[in-house]
Amino acid sequence: MTLSKDDLKRFAELPTGNICDANGKTGNMDPAIKPIDPKSKLVGPAYTVRCQPRDNLSIHKAMLDAPKGSVLVVDLGGYCGAGHFGEIMTLGCQVKGIAGLVIDGSIRDAEDIEEMGFPVFCRAFNPGGTVKETVGPTNIPIQCGGVLVKPGDIIIGDRDGVVVVPEENADEVLKRAEAIKAKEIKVKEMLRQGKSTAEIYGFEKILRPHK
Repeated sequence: MTLSKDDLKRFAELPTGNICDANGKTGNMDPAIKPIDPKSKLVGPAYTVRCQPRDNLSIHKAMLDAPKGSVLVVDLGGYCGAGHFGEIMTLGCQVKGIAGLVIDGSIRDAEDIEEMGFPVFCRAFNPGGTVKETVGPTNIPIQCGGVLVKPGDIIIGDRDGVVVVPEENADEVLKRAEAIKAKEIKVKEMLRQGKSTAEIYGFEKILRPHK
């Protein structure tokens, strides 16, 4: 199913931890893939790209073809020997209305990109240049950060990292994540009233079995 803009906004209001828990504690990418700007928040359907190392022509193709609001998700197999995305490509994405980038590899011009306010999640920074020779496949199932990503899957990123929610499960995961967040609000209130986490979650029998 295709989520509405309101549904995506609801995802954006949730921490990735709640979403991951609601997603069966799965879909979380390699923790090395982090935002350039820790304050970044990224939400949108995946438009997938597979690149050859030190070649970013496929990303240019994806920028041309991806629908507005898409998150470009790039499979570089973790290669970090060059910067595959930079300031010029960032501006191109912003003009096109692309929501952000997740790349299992490295980028450059990180300071400029942060100032531009474009959400980028990557494995590393590298000032090295790339060639533009090989057009790899786009809009296909890929691996990124150790997670299968299919076109249309919902990508959510924040300071903690990136979570991938399968498109077919997105509505149910959203509802569960909102319920988890609501429960945590109640738990925090009970903690402020003096109850312990062991008491709230029923861990006392495990932690103090002979009491």
